[in-house]
Amino acid sequence: AFLIFLLVAKSNIDTIDSIIRLIMTLMTFHAFANTQMQKVASVFRRSFQSSTYVNEKVLAVLYPDPLTGFPPKYAREGIPAIKRYPDGMLTPTPKAIDFKPGELLGCFSGELGLRKFLEDQGHQLVVTADKDGEGCEFEKHLEDAHYVISQPFYPAYLTRRRMEMAPRLKAAITAGVGSDHVDLSAAMDRNIDVAEVTYCNSISVSEHVVMMILGLVRNYIPSYKWITKEGGWNIADCVQRAYDVEGMKVGTVAAGRIGLAVLKRLHPFDCELHYCDRHRLPKDVEDKYNLTYWKDWKDMVKEMDVVTLNCPLHSETEHMINASTINLFQKGAYLINTARGKLCDRDVIAKALRERKLAGYAGDVWFPQPPMEDHPWRTMPFHGMTPHTSGTSLSAQARYSAGVREILECYFDHEEIREPYQIVTNGKLAGAGAHSYSEGNATSGSEEAIGKVDK
Repeated sequence: AFLIFLLVAKSNIDTIDSIIRLIMTLMTFHAFANTQMQKVASVFRRSFQSSTYVNEKVLAVLYPDPLTGFPPKYAREGIPAIKRYPDGMLTPTPKAIDFKPGELLGCFSGELGLRKFLEDQGHQLVVTADKDGEGCEFEKHLEDAHYVISQPFYPAYLTRRRMEMAPRLKAAITAGVGSDHVDLSAAMDRNIDVAEVTYCNSISVSEHVVMMILGLVRNYIPSYKWITKEGGWNIADCVQRAYDVEGMKVGTVAAGRIGLAVLKRLHPFDCELHYCDRHRLPKDVEDKYNLTYWKDWKDMVKEMDVVTLNCPLHSETEHMINASTINLFQKGAYLINTARGKLCDRDVIAKALRERKLAGYAGDVWFPQPPMEDHPWRTMPFHGMTPHTSGTSLSAQARYSAGVREILECYFDHEEIREPYQIVTNGKLAGAGAHSYSEGNATSGSEEAIGKVDK
């Protein structure tokens, strides 16, 4: 009305007819302008949605299906619902999930429960278990892959050479914890993000560590074999290497989420608990669990009956247990390694067991993974080795599958992923990566892996 008043005053319009014609003209112009604006907005909305949800390729490498078939017959109907981790951090919070927690998700046919989510958004999901050797399916799909997903248990080694085969690669996502199968230096050089689902299986692994400590010290596996394979009942053969954990000195190299969880779980066993870490724990935590802190792990292991390795693998920790440092251990010490196989020189470990320097070695991590048939850890004495299973229980799979979806949702929606999930962001160590890793490459030698299957 104010605009009309100005126009009337300026034009010296003094008749009612002229005013009416002017109003009708303005109304016609307003309707036309409104229609055109709606058309522009519609085009903008379409182009914005297209740019957000563009067709992108997600390449996932997962371990093979069970030999007994998929899906398996589950022992339980489901798993407990856990909303927060012990430190208060929320478990993964994707917008939705397309699986039932407790299902087998980490294998080829499980697909991490991602297919419906990705295809509904117009993206492509390629899943393979053929990951090693030149010309494997993994390498064939790298050329146009935007995201690569791999698990620590069956790692797709993303070396610098393979990154050069993937010019469109935006991010390498670890379905689990531990991204040493990615050449972090190369990722930083090529501005490829690296992310993992921090804390998703830390408690799973800590439970496995305690199980292996008890299995070695109590001589469980040989005793089990006397019943199953030997078909006998020779108690003396079972207990000649069996001891109590009570009163033993147990030390963890690193006391992060896994290491601290191990210490908490061992506290009721009345052990003497020790730890070494670049980040000292708060005094109230040390007092609560009666922990002794060491600045240098090399000094700590000299006094330990049991040593458990719970540190990440990077350039500074590779082969930390070698021909020199093995001599620091007490004769008859037990060594547990559920962190990474390459923390230890495999030949040094096998020799220490044969010569009875170590009383036992147990773990589920090897290098490379899967290991070759003649890997010395398969046949060395006094060991409790398994495939890499500690962090891929059905309970853990539900969390890291949901976490991978949460990370992908953030990338597709152009939102920042959780800071604890970040390993490399914008060409630099970030988040958990800045806290736990050093710049470098720990993938050398991965060409020996035999994860090639006919799929």
